Amino acid sequence: MPSAAERTRTLVQSTCSAVLLVPGAAATRPDQLMPEARSVGPDGEVFLVFPADSPVVRAATHAQDDELSAVLELTDVAPVSVPGRIRGRAWISGWITCVPGVTEPGRMMVRLEIGEASVDDLWGAEDIEPEDFARAQPDPLVAHETELLQHLHSGHGDQVLGLYSLVGERAEDVRRAGDRAVPLALDRFGLRVRFTRAGGGSPADRSFDARFEFPDPVRDVVGLRRAMHTLFEAASD
Repeated sequence: MPSAAERTRTLVQSTCSAVLLVPGAAATRPDQLMPEARSVGPDGEVFLVFPADSPVVRAATHAQDDELSAVLELTDVAPVSVPGRIRGRAWISGWITCVPGVTEPGRMMVRLEIGEASVDDLWGAEDIEPEDFARAQPDPLVAHETELLQHLHSGHGDQVLGLYSLVGERAEDVRRAGDRAVPLALDRFGLRVRFTRAGGGSPADRSFDARFEFPDPVRDVVGLRRAMHTLFEAASD
């Protein structure tokens, strides 16, 4: 499984929503606290780009050499419609400073030096050491996950539902009318699917997740195609 540091690094370098919470940086609109771009430096620091008139930039500029604490909050939402759509959240806290002269006119880059981090997602809740975050690498599928999950959902729905045959005891009545299967998350190690059984009660009460591991970690989309083909073949046997 991916480590907590890898999962958090993947979220930072994904397209999930993020806000930077800075004490004293009042925003008239929530989007004023949302960075337009984010990246990770070689020492594990997080670089965030904001409009130059953002309250975040004003607060960091006013602080100058003083340490200004901040928390980057990331919210990961499944790219397909599914009960319980929020897949996880991560928090990275530390201190911010402005990095002048390294971005386009009208924009300013802010550097977040990490003091501590944590994640609460489909794998569980864990704390992360800054050194582990700095050493971690994002999942190689992060740039393609949204597109891939949407493609699996729209173009291979029957095959995804067929994976229920690999679940074990739950598989005896998989083809009951109204059963649903939604590909929920994808990484180099495997695919997570949320199954929702037909019947009474709320969808959340009738849903459960199953994780399907690949024989070997995949490195790219080509390797993923082979792994998914092997997985679908196993389900059809």
